[in-house]
This record gives sequence, structure tokens and C-alpha cells, in this order.
Amino acid sequence: MYTFGRAMAVNQIHIINGPNLNLLGKREPDIYGSTTFDDFLRAVRKEYSDSITLGYFQSNIEGEIIDELQRVGKHSTPILLNAGGYTHTSVAIADAVAAIDSPVLEIHISQPAAREEERHNSLLAKYCKGSISGLGLSSYKLGIEFFINHYE
Repeated sequence: MYTFGRAMAVNQIHIINGPNLNLLGKREPDIYGSTTFDDFLRAVRKEYSDSITLGYFQSNIEGEIIDELQRVGKHSTPILLNAGGYTHTSVAIADAVAAIDSPVLEIHISQPAAREEERHNSLLAKYCKGSISGLGLSSYKLGIEFFINHYE
């Protein structure tokens, strides 16, 4: 069994969601499910309330996502980043991820490789510690578990 080494003491994780993720539960439920992100976040915060604080930010605006990455990134707080469509188009968000001290996991609810051709390439991936995709909202929970139990 492969191990990641000694887990670091993580007491905070920050989730940053990009465009259209505020529409979860309404937008394409056959792809993204019927649960809103607010409902999911409320349940996850309750589940992990004894061990970590979960910060959250969502914006449809590229520059605001960059500002949030820079704000959180200077504190080395682990980040779960679902940049949505910006994953495939934003050199600026990729540059922001490359420039910060925080470890970043790229998160996707759907499986980009199984979708339209323009979604197959991630500009962020080479600057992230890893990627979790295609597992619905559980992709976020797996990211949380990684940072709590395996990241050093």
C-alpha cells in the first residue's frame, strides 16, 4: 500500500468554487446532481466540526477567484479548487495557483475527460497537488480526507 507520509496538522481547509457552481441543484442535475452546494456544505461542516474549519468562497468572476486564491494562499491553508469552466481557459487562475504557498487540489464534480473535447485539458493541473473528479460532491469530501489524513 502506498502511503503519503506523516499527515500534517490541518485545522482549516478552504473551498473555492468558480462559475455556475452557485447553480448546483438546478443546473443540469443529470450531470451535477440535485443537491445545492449550500446544503452539501452545511452537512460537511457539521460532519467535520470537531476536526477542521471549512472556509468557502464562490464567484463567477475570474478576478475575484484570483483575489481569493492570493488571500488564502499567503497563509498556506489547503485549498480545494473547483474552477469550473475556468479550469480549461484561465491562464491567470493557473498563474495564481502556481504563485501561492497553499497546497491546492483540483476538484470536479463531473468527469471532464468524459465530456466535451474543450473540457479535456486542465491549465491548472500541473500546479496542483492532485485532481479528484467524476465522483459528484464526494470529490470534495475525498479532498478534505486527503488533507486531513495524508498530506504532509
